[in-house]
Amino acid sequence: MNIVNIMWAGGSPYVSVHKVHQQILSQAGPGAKISSWLLQGQGACYGGESTREWHLSHRLLKGRHVWRALRPWLRGRFRDALEQANAQVLLLDGLGVSRLILPLLKVMPDLRATVVFHGKTRLRRADIALLRAFPASRLTFVAVSQTLADALAQDLGVPVQVLRTALEPNGFRRNLLGRQQARQALGLAEHGVRVLGAVGRLVDSKGFDYLLDAFARAARQQADLRLVILGEGGLRSQLQARIQALDLAQKVSMPGHCVGLEKLYRAFDWLLIPSHSEGLGLVLQEAVMADVPVLCSELPVFREQLGSAGYYAPAGDVGAWSNAIAACSDVQASTVASAQYQALQPEQAWQRFSQTSRALLGRA
Repeated sequence: MNIVNIMWAGGSPYVSVHKVHQQILSQAGPGAKISSWLLQGQGACYGGESTREWHLSHRLLKGRHVWRALRPWLRGRFRDALEQANAQVLLLDGLGVSRLILPLLKVMPDLRATVVFHGKTRLRRADIALLRAFPASRLTFVAVSQTLADALAQDLGVPVQVLRTALEPNGFRRNLLGRQQARQALGLAEHGVRVLGAVGRLVDSKGFDYLLDAFARAARQQADLRLVILGEGGLRSQLQARIQALDLAQKVSMPGHCVGLEKLYRAFDWLLIPSHSEGLGLVLQEAVMADVPVLCSELPVFREQLGSAGYYAPAGDVGAWSNAIAACSDVQASTVASAQYQALQPEQAWQRFSQTSRALLGRA
C-alpha cells in the first residue's frame, strides 16, 4: 500500500495536526510505503517516511486573483508527483489541502482519499460541491471529535466518520519527565509555588488574552500562583505587553514552543484550556494521561471527553475563570486527575482510534 500524507504546512504551529496524522499512519502496517508532503514550511518526517517540502507561496496555494491562473500548472505538478509515488491512498489535511488535491481524483480513478478535519471549517458552496462529487468508496470524511463530525455532517449533508484522536497511552506516559525534571527544564522553582500551565498556539481562538486577566485577579489573592504559557504565534507581542501592563512579569512566563513539550506536563499542578473553540483539544488528553487535572472552557467537545469529571468555566468570562482558578486550590488535584482519567478512558480510546485508522488505510 502506497500512502501519501499531504499537509498544509510544517513548523511548530502545526504540531498538533501533524501528531494526529502521525498516529493515524502508525496503523498503516509494516508493508506500507508512506511519504509526506508539506505544501508550506519545513518539518521532520515521521519514523521511516520520506518528506517532500514543496515551499509553495501562500498566494499560490490560496489561488486568488491572478494566482488562480496557475492552478492547472500546480495540479499538473501534483499529478506527476503522485504518479511517481504510485500513490493509492491519500491522507489529506483539512479543507485547504482538499481544494487543491481532490480535483485530481477525477483524472486519477485509482486514487482513494481520506480528508481529516481538525477544527471548525467554513464551507463555501463550491467546497460542498467538490466534497460531494465523489462516491464514498473513493472519498471518506473524518473528524477528530463527535462534536465536529456532527457539525460537518449537517453542513455537508453526507456522513462524516468520527475518528476521535487518541494517543497510545503507555508510550506517552513512559516518556514523561517527573515533576522535578520537568520544572527544571522550564526554569521553575520545585517547591513553594503552584504552577498552572497553558499550551497552544498564540492565536485569538486559544483565549490566552483573557486568561491573563483572570489569572491576575486570582494571583492577587493567592501569591504562590505561577502561570506558564507554552506555544508560539502571532499574538506573542500583544500577550507580553498585557503581562507587563498587569504587572505579572514575575508570575507569568512564555518560553515559546518547547521541543519535547509533551514530556513536560508534570511540571504543572493544573492545565488551563481557555479556548473559544476547538476541534478536539489534544492537550487535554495529554494532560489527563500525565495525571494533571484540567480546567477548561465550557465547550461541547470538552464535555464529550471528560463529562461530569471536567472542571469548566464559560469561555471568555474573566470573572468566572478567576473564580475557577482560585477554587482549584480547594480540591485534591490527584482526585480530580484520577476521575478525569477514568472519564477519558485512554486505553479504550486508543483501541477505537487504531481500529478506525486501520480501516481508513485499507487494513480492515
